[in-house]
Amino acid sequence: MSEAADSITVRVPLAIRRRPRRKTVMTPLPRDTEAVVPSRADPALVEAPARAFRYQRLLDGRRYAPIGDMAAAERIDRGQLGRILRLALLAPGIVEAILDGRQGTAADSPKLPRPLQVSWAAQRAALASPAA
Repeated sequence: MSEAADSITVRVPLAIRRRPRRKTVMTPLPRDTEAVVPSRADPALVEAPARAFRYQRLLDGRRYAPIGDMAAAERIDRGQLGRILRLALLAPGIVEAILDGRQGTAADSPKLPRPLQVSWAAQRAALASPAA
C-alpha cells in the first residue's frame, strides 16, 4: 500500500452579509427543503430587553434591595444597570418587534429615547419619528 498524501477540496457556496458591528454568514438552502425565513433579530439588541426583564425580576423578588448591590453582584456599572433596567418599561409591541427583527434602526439601543416615555403610545411615536 502506498501512503500518498491525498487532499480533498470542499467548496461551500455562501454569502457574507455585513450588519452593524458584525458579519453574518448566510448558507444556501438545500434544494429539496422549504425556504425558512431566517430571523433578522440583532442578537445584541435581543439580549438587552432580556437582561432588563431578568434584572427587574431580581428586584421584584427582593434578591437585591438597592440597585447598587445588584450592580456589584452582576459586575456592571450602576449607570449601565439603570440604562438596561429602563428597557423593562418598553411597550410589548416594541419588544416583540425587537425579537422578530422588525424594530428598524430607530430601536437600536443607543437611539432609544432618553428618558424613556412611560406611555407605550408615546414610546411607539418616539421610535416611529425620524428624529428618534
